[in-house]
Amino acid sequence: MTGADLPALNAALNATSAVLIVLGFLAIRRKQVLMHQRCMIAAVIVSGLFLASYLYYHFAVRGVTYFAYSGWVRLLYFFVLDSHILLAIVVIPLVLTTAWLGWRNRLASHVRLARWTLPIWLYVSLTGVLVYWMLYHLYPPT
Repeated sequence: MTGADLPALNAALNATSAVLIVLGFLAIRRKQVLMHQRCMIAAVIVSGLFLASYLYYHFAVRGVTYFAYSGWVRLLYFFVLDSHILLAIVVIPLVLTTAWLGWRNRLASHVRLARWTLPIWLYVSLTGVLVYWMLYHLYPPT
């Protein structure tokens, strides 16, 4: 694997995280607590791997990747990117706190916070894939 492969790996990690989040949600709705725990722990690990890979790519391999297109698609791209970045910053402490509350069996607080954490985390995971798709496939760098 080369540095050029890391954006695709990062998108795959984001997609995997999204799938695990949805599976974890469905499991808890079906009262499958152990499956929920396993899915959510796996989602935290996969998201952590994504973050490490993303930071390595942008600080040690590539730096900034510029979006070269203009017009409405540029506005759409930056709306998705900016909301993704802002919510990615917000979701890190939310995920860690929600996981900690669940781990400590403080379920009322866990559930209350998870109602916010889950949709934000899912949005961040899915928009990470969308940003990759827009930047590298739909409108690739020139």
